[in-house]
Amino acid sequence: MTRKLISSGSPFEKTVGYSRAVVQEPWCFVAGTTGYDPQTRAMPEDVKDQVRNALKVVGAALAEAGFALRDVVRATYYITDMAYWDEIGPVLGEAFGDIRPAATCLVCGLVKPEMKFEVEVTALRRAD
Repeated sequence: MTRKLISSGSPFEKTVGYSRAVVQEPWCFVAGTTGYDPQTRAMPEDVKDQVRNALKVVGAALAEAGFALRDVVRATYYITDMAYWDEIGPVLGEAFGDIRPAATCLVCGLVKPEMKFEVEVTALRRAD
């Protein structure tokens, strides 16, 4: 099976040594993705905006790999403060409400202080 690496163009990918996503058919594994704006590389203050940005990057990586958000079967959310859960829940529901992947949310520290949210997903190509 062929392995395909997907890049989002982040300078961290080469520096740290990872890919935004790795495709190993019929699977796509999307790396932890934070809320930096994909165009400006600025981090918004609002955690909901961080979630929206992260999901845009995830969606673009999936699309480049030939997958869609509807193919996501597993999602792991990382937040730096439990108080963010009530804020981000509706935003995640907009993206995953009908898809309903198996999901976990962890409260933890992230690598930069401005990061409040990170998400990683696993997608399985649908037969339909």
